[in-house]
Amino acid sequence: MSDRVILHSDINSCYATIEHLHHPELVGKPLAVGGDPEARHGIVLTADYLAKKKGVKTGMALWQAKQVCPEITFVPPNMDLYLRFSRMAHEIYSEYTDLQEPYGIDECWLDVTDSKIIKGDGLTIAKEISNRMKKELGVTVSIGVSFNKIFAKHGSDYKKPDAITTMYKEEFKTKAWQLPVSDLLYVGRATNSKMQKYGIHTIGDLARTDIDWITGIFGKMGAILWSFANGYDESPVKKENTSAPIKSIGNGTTTPRDLETDEDVKIVLYNLAESVAARLRKNGFKCRVVEISIRDNKLISFSRQKKLQNSTNITGEIAQSAYALFKENYLWNNPIRCLGVRGADLVNDNYWEQLDIFSSAEYREKLVKADRAVDDIRRRFGYFSIQRGLMYKDKKLSHLDCESMHTVHPHTFFG
Repeated sequence: MSDRVILHSDINSCYATIEHLHHPELVGKPLAVGGDPEARHGIVLTADYLAKKKGVKTGMALWQAKQVCPEITFVPPNMDLYLRFSRMAHEIYSEYTDLQEPYGIDECWLDVTDSKIIKGDGLTIAKEISNRMKKELGVTVSIGVSFNKIFAKHGSDYKKPDAITTMYKEEFKTKAWQLPVSDLLYVGRATNSKMQKYGIHTIGDLARTDIDWITGIFGKMGAILWSFANGYDESPVKKENTSAPIKSIGNGTTTPRDLETDEDVKIVLYNLAESVAARLRKNGFKCRVVEISIRDNKLISFSRQKKLQNSTNITGEIAQSAYALFKENYLWNNPIRCLGVRGADLVNDNYWEQLDIFSSAEYREKLVKADRAVDDIRRRFGYFSIQRGLMYKDKKLSHLDCESMHTVHPHTFFG
């Protein structure tokens, strides 16, 4: 059996690159995306290569970035724009394989094993994808070509920007084993520190360590990392359209007054659910899990989630599930100060599934069309141009700025 051919494609400085495309006046100037540029708080989500050369790093506070690079320009994140570019990238990938697995908005694994006869070997496909991303989207990518997912990702990380690196079976030891063990996927700061104490400094050191000893020290995760270092990762690339490039879209708010009744909560939950559902529809996703988070006025917090019978981006279904979760789990020991709604376990909106005999596909399609009509009216005339009757029961609670408070959560290698 011949080796698999796995690519890992990573859009270089994704958010910053896309911002440069939409703000050509900032080209040639250090730029970082993240936080609140006006208030100067928050962290750097990504920086362009000019800023990185000055010492700006992902996760750095904006004030720290300003210290190391006084001329830097901060722009707020525009997740809808980045997700649109992600979709366009996946459209290009889909011409080479239907086995593509997102790893965040900007990264993706591709299994092109069955495309070799038509498209050429992995390196040829990688070059073609790289050229198309430049010509069609205006972005550069770094691509790793390997026999498994772990070393394909190592290949894309090996050289940046705009590079292609092979990590085949006969060469990964030469290229990867000399790298710091901290470069291995899922060796975080604490694990790296512990490995350093035991004399494990490189990926090769880890690979040559006795597996029973490493498992005894690091547990099950130690065995997994040892397998990664030795090239034993056989995890499949998931089939296209079964997962979204992010895990969840959520929205939360601190309410203008404490909530004291079910009706208060219902207004806010529906408000939040509307914005979450609209964002799901806008980006072509459905959720299979609805989660609510609650914080009372004593600052006691908890969250609850519910697996849905069918994936959805229908406002009413998400809102009803959120409200049902609240009714089942909150005993009104204290008034409520903060509420959140999250759609999780996302799939693309063309994800196919069998409805149960009590669900009507025609009725659900009508609900989707009604929601999209509302989306269109709000896009043209403003968010508050059309509202549910429920919202008129308390205009203060119904006029929360839910459009600007979205959070997204990325995938990890394990899910």
